[in-house]
Amino acid sequence: MADRLGETGEASRRTLMASERTLLAWLRTGLTVFAVALGVGRIAPELAGGAHWPYITLGVGYSLLGVAIVGYGLWRGRAVDRAIRRGEWVNLDDRVLWTIGLLTLLLGVFTVAFIIGSA
Repeated sequence: MADRLGETGEASRRTLMASERTLLAWLRTGLTVFAVALGVGRIAPELAGGAHWPYITLGVGYSLLGVAIVGYGLWRGRAVDRAIRRGEWVNLDDRVLWTIGLLTLLLGVFTVAFIIGSA
């Protein structure tokens, strides 16, 4: 197959492989957020003692963020793959980018506030 690709085919193959790596990055990011959710929502309350609900609330928030990241990553990965095969491009949706970014910022601020408040 490598002999039949030619210069254009090789570039397309590299582009598709780069797109696949990007999809895997979305999935790794989501998996990392799920690990944070588990640590904050389940492990931290057992170690800290006291009220569990703030930890659980933050853990659920991180879990929902992880679901959003994995869901959008899967959708975007398929959309980009189809677009590349047609010779087109799919822009990153600014609304999704800002939503994920703002959710991450809010969870970070709440986490910092909770850490400072419980110290």
